[in-house]
Amino acid sequence: MATSIATKALSPKAAVALSAILNLIGAFLSVEVALTVTNAVIRIQNPDGTPRADLVADGGHTLLLILMAGLAGAIIWNILTWLWGLPSSSSHALFGGMVGATVASLGWGGVKWIGDGTKLDGVIGKVVLPALISPAVALVVAFIGTRLVFWITAKIARRYQEAGFRWGQIGTSSLLSLSHGTNDAQKTMGVVTLALIAGGFVDPVQHEIPLWVKFACALAIASGTYIGGWRIIRTMGKGLVEVLSPQGMAAESASAAVILTSSQLGFALSTTHVSTGSIIGSGLGRKGATVRWSVATKMVLAWLITLPSAGLIAAGLWWIGYLVGPGAGDWIVFSLMCLAALYMWWHSKRDPVGHHNVNDDWDSGRTKPKPNPKPKVPVSGGVG
Repeated sequence: MATSIATKALSPKAAVALSAILNLIGAFLSVEVALTVTNAVIRIQNPDGTPRADLVADGGHTLLLILMAGLAGAIIWNILTWLWGLPSSSSHALFGGMVGATVASLGWGGVKWIGDGTKLDGVIGKVVLPALISPAVALVVAFIGTRLVFWITAKIARRYQEAGFRWGQIGTSSLLSLSHGTNDAQKTMGVVTLALIAGGFVDPVQHEIPLWVKFACALAIASGTYIGGWRIIRTMGKGLVEVLSPQGMAAESASAAVILTSSQLGFALSTTHVSTGSIIGSGLGRKGATVRWSVATKMVLAWLITLPSAGLIAAGLWWIGYLVGPGAGDWIVFSLMCLAALYMWWHSKRDPVGHHNVNDDWDSGRTKPKPNPKPKVPVSGGVG
């Protein structure tokens, strides 16, 4: 929705409300990415398909501590990059955290790095390769789409272009939000299902996601979309390139196509990466547009260090939980995660971004609302 807000095709409040509804619907359309999280990261099964006894023994404490440390590592890394102004990927932070905690607990062999060779699988095939390829594909598709759009409408007055494509953007941004739900909500479903497997409530051989898990995760991503996300919207909509309506429609179409295709194949993409590639491609495709490469470089830097950094933090948290022991160790890891989240909430209040200033000029650097000017007090003079 970032480009639709930037081009004023939708008001900020209407955009996030529509996006929340479509994210909720999209979460029910596919489970392939959820199964990737469940089966393609941690080796939870023996070669014969039975659950690993060391992961589900003692109420599944080993697997639960891995998940707790992985989630905490991802959340803490996201908070750190947010404070540093680096727009990282929460999806890759999640996978990095899970991999780091798994390696700390089970060793390198505990991670399913590759599949059996018959298809793309494991962390390399389902996470790393899509992370490298998807932004480039989205960039090329958006570049070609933007060139075609401006070529076809070259003889139409700019004001008619803008008006017409704003209506088109409502459709493409809706499709993008729907695709976002089919990919990002699935990752949370996978983590919750792993926790249920650890407790013995779900059979890992069946490859199914319980209906209540789908509903809970769909509701969570819809609520999160509606409540927050303004900083990301501002960076994507205003930070990379000044977007016109034809560009926005091309970028959103490219992003939606890449994400929907990948979701069907079970690839766990970062939708932020895909959208970034599309927006840059639309900027390169419009003559006279200027891409802010300094912002793009910061984003790429954050992408490159997110997986290993979140993994290292998660590994450290796992060792804390392991050394303290069952029960108390879990609570310490959980408490650290909650403290980090509370600090992020408190710090965000010092520099608020919301519907009132999400479309402010990027180069001004302003994120805080302009204060109301103090009224001037007239100075009365007397006759001497």
